[in-house]
Amino acid sequence: MSAAALPRRRTASAVASLFGLAVAFTAGLWVGMNDAEARRGETPPLPLPRPAHSAEVPLHFDDAQLDPIDWTDLPGWAEDDHAAAFAAFRISCGPIVRGDAAADPRAIRRALVPPCRRALAARLRGGDAARHFFEDHFRPLAITRLGESAGFLTGYYEPIVDGSRFASPTFKVPLHRRPPDLVAPGQKPGQPFPNRGQALRITLDGERVPYWDRGEIEDGALGGRHLELAWLKDPAELLTIQIQGSARVRLEDGTLLRVNYDGHNGYPYTPVGRVLIERGHIPREEMSMARIRDWMLANPEEANDVRRQNRSYVFFRVTGLNDEREPAGAQGVPLTAGRSIAVDRIHVYGTPFFIWADLPITGPRSADPFRRTMIAQDTGSAIVGPARADLYFGAGDEAGRIAGRIRQAGRFALLVPREIDPVAVGARMPLPLARPAPEPEKPAVKRRPGRGEPRAVRRHRGR
Repeated sequence: MSAAALPRRRTASAVASLFGLAVAFTAGLWVGMNDAEARRGETPPLPLPRPAHSAEVPLHFDDAQLDPIDWTDLPGWAEDDHAAAFAAFRISCGPIVRGDAAADPRAIRRALVPPCRRALAARLRGGDAARHFFEDHFRPLAITRLGESAGFLTGYYEPIVDGSRFASPTFKVPLHRRPPDLVAPGQKPGQPFPNRGQALRITLDGERVPYWDRGEIEDGALGGRHLELAWLKDPAELLTIQIQGSARVRLEDGTLLRVNYDGHNGYPYTPVGRVLIERGHIPREEMSMARIRDWMLANPEEANDVRRQNRSYVFFRVTGLNDEREPAGAQGVPLTAGRSIAVDRIHVYGTPFFIWADLPITGPRSADPFRRTMIAQDTGSAIVGPARADLYFGAGDEAGRIAGRIRQAGRFALLVPREIDPVAVGARMPLPLARPAPEPEKPAVKRRPGRGEPRAVRRHRGR
């Protein structure tokens, strides 16, 4: 099945969709816990929680539409490696259970706690048990931006590059940590730096002004402030790391420095690939991160101008030394290649999504079926929208080649914890814009031949 095909159960109208959602969620169409226990034969579980009715914010995403679907509507759901998906979900459950759910008013954050407690305590026996776990604890909702039929997928990976602690003729490009004068309006103490929105700097007079853009930083606006975590060989490597959001920097003494995204300068991300296509440097069908890097290395002067069209600039923090494990995402847990995704911050970390698309994984022109449960564990400044995800493919050059080819439409199913109140969900679902009523048809008027025609035509008929 192609990525463009979406087998949904659509209702006849938006209002019917709201009622259908509530009925489907409450009429026992979903597998009960007792039946699931008999199928699995696993460790006796904790009882399923009842739907919560609290002061928390109901399930709602601005500019998004949610459609109820069945598990059978998800292409490839039964064939997925559910044990791998469950393992990735379980990694996210630690901080969810240990954290303060009351501090996050979003309904999904609190509703994830019971299934996470169960996941941490469970001893599942194989993929079927893992599949039943997801079916027993979640309900799928197709999610898209309002008015659109699909979401959008890209890929990312962790680059491994050479670097140095000290600047030299070989290593001359700084990798910066987040400056102390970089502030985000409305950011509360202890919260991570937002991945989008305005960022300001505080002048010596105490005035808040827009932060330096990429061109100003490359020209030395941050020089002399000891913000350099490491020095890299060329600007193309820095740009790649900023786009990916993390990296392993192999230092001259063999130490492996792990760095992760820690903030941005407040300017919207402009894809340099689009700039190169518009200027005729790289054909659209050949576009990839590897192609961008090769072009920049071959054209250093013009590459300087192309990079500056993307005024966004990303800062980093050190997350470890000599660590061969996968990088930690924004949730603070290690990512899983092929199972972790970066999403917009409107979503709660740890939320499972089922994503299906046809992607060029085995080659630049292939269309390989991709149908997997993915776990939201990361974010990035370019990841914006309710149905937008960056798929994590691992570390190194091969992962980079695959990730660089991914720019395709994809379908998203948000797996919502069963504890979410379906009535509250339906009440917040957006309705389509009202259409004007059609004008009533006017009765036909019989006219004598030539009546109402231009005078010249009537004269012609009379000849």
